[in-house]
Amino acid sequence: MTSGLWELVLRGVWVTVQLLVFGGLLATSVAFAVGIARVDRRWIVRFLAGVYTEVFRGTSALIMIFWVYFVLPLAFGWQLVPMWAAVLALGLTYGAYGAEIVRGALNSVDPAQREGGIALSFSPWQRMRLILLPQAVPEMIPPFANLLVELLKGTALVSIMGMGDLAFSGSLVRLALQESVEIYTYILLIYFVIAFLLTRAMRALERRLKAGVGRAPAKKADAAPARVPETAGAGGGA
Repeated sequence: MTSGLWELVLRGVWVTVQLLVFGGLLATSVAFAVGIARVDRRWIVRFLAGVYTEVFRGTSALIMIFWVYFVLPLAFGWQLVPMWAAVLALGLTYGAYGAEIVRGALNSVDPAQREGGIALSFSPWQRMRLILLPQAVPEMIPPFANLLVELLKGTALVSIMGMGDLAFSGSLVRLALQESVEIYTYILLIYFVIAFLLTRAMRALERRLKAGVGRAPAKKADAAPARVPETAGAGGGA
């Protein structure tokens, strides 16, 4: 490819990375807010959080992008720029899936930990902040890593709005060169590299968080039992 076409692909990579970062931040914020609400003591809070989760999990991300970008202006009279429309649609959609991850991780914490917080007269927010979340967050990292990879692949849907993301840029280059195999192979590899780096970063974060709560796997050298030296008089009396 010529330098101009490579520049077009790199701009597409940059747009995709922005969608991943901003969409991931919004999805994570929504996931924690709704996930914590799903385990709230008040039934109305749990009900509303459950309605949100079911609605956004039960609708297509593609249709949600259509709705935010094309229907929202007709309904409310204001138009979002394509980047923020895509971030809003992707963040709300994938945040609903993340909320179930948060809820499941919080419910997996040993009930004795909750009872200990109650015995110490902690408020519900103190129990959540000081006891439940530090133990639950490390368990959320692997499924959140999978969710972010799904979000990365979901960014390709924004091409319907004419955004110059990686998938859209690849299609333009394919039309310019009339070469499908080479171009789409490059695009496939770029998506793979981004996903690989993302999963490695999440694994490093998981190890760091588990070490913070004393649950990191022991090293081989540390795990081996210490050898007890033989005493000089082990075989008989002095």
